[in-house]
Amino acid sequence: MKPAYRATIISTALALALGASGALVAREAPTMTVAVIDFTNQASSAGWWNSDVGNQLADVLGNELSATGDFKVIERQKIDAVLAEQDLAASYRMRPGSSPHTGNITGAQYLVTGSVSAYSEDTSNTGGGLNIAGFRVGGGKSQAYVAIDLRVIDAETSEVVYSRTVEGRSSGGGINLSGYTHGVGGDFVHSKKTPASKAVRAALIEATDYLDCAMVKRDGCEARYQQKEQRRRNSDKQVLDLDG
Repeated sequence: MKPAYRATIISTALALALGASGALVAREAPTMTVAVIDFTNQASSAGWWNSDVGNQLADVLGNELSATGDFKVIERQKIDAVLAEQDLAASYRMRPGSSPHTGNITGAQYLVTGSVSAYSEDTSNTGGGLNIAGFRVGGGKSQAYVAIDLRVIDAETSEVVYSRTVEGRSSGGGINLSGYTHGVGGDFVHSKKTPASKAVRAALIEATDYLDCAMVKRDGCEARYQQKEQRRRNSDKQVLDLDG
């Protein structure tokens, strides 16, 4: 084989290999457009909840969904303006038939939101640690559990098209503020050392994985989440039976 011909073949092979690898790396633009609206709280035991937390949870879930590469997330400022307009429509101060459709204005196909439906925390003292101004620091173990009822709403019809309860758990020791009684305050979701924020973070990651599976991938992953849902329901039923 002549050197020039052999060089041409090698160059062609390299070009094809690079093209193939580029095709594998390249990712299609996200086609699922969603808007995440403020979360609410239905759990009286969630002492860490305040007026800002619902906004923070929505922001975190929006960031997580965007990070998957499968969702285009509409910016919050645009959603707030649209919801304000819809509140006006709901107040009957607008002409019948003129109320705006959220999907038309924002470009969002779906609205995603959630509600904290259960929260529990167990902080036990295992000895050791220091007492500082009435607070015990260290020497304890904390466990937290949170359940979030997740809903996906069709932006045009207002129909709930996906719903699922996702759960988050956290456990650990080291920092245990036994004198703490009024919630975490401040930027809750970035208070990574509190049991509550860890559990909520875990639940939001679970929510992201579920939505990516149910709305985009649909590659058989749904069965795994159905099994989780069945286990959760069975667990809830056992608790209700015991309480009864």
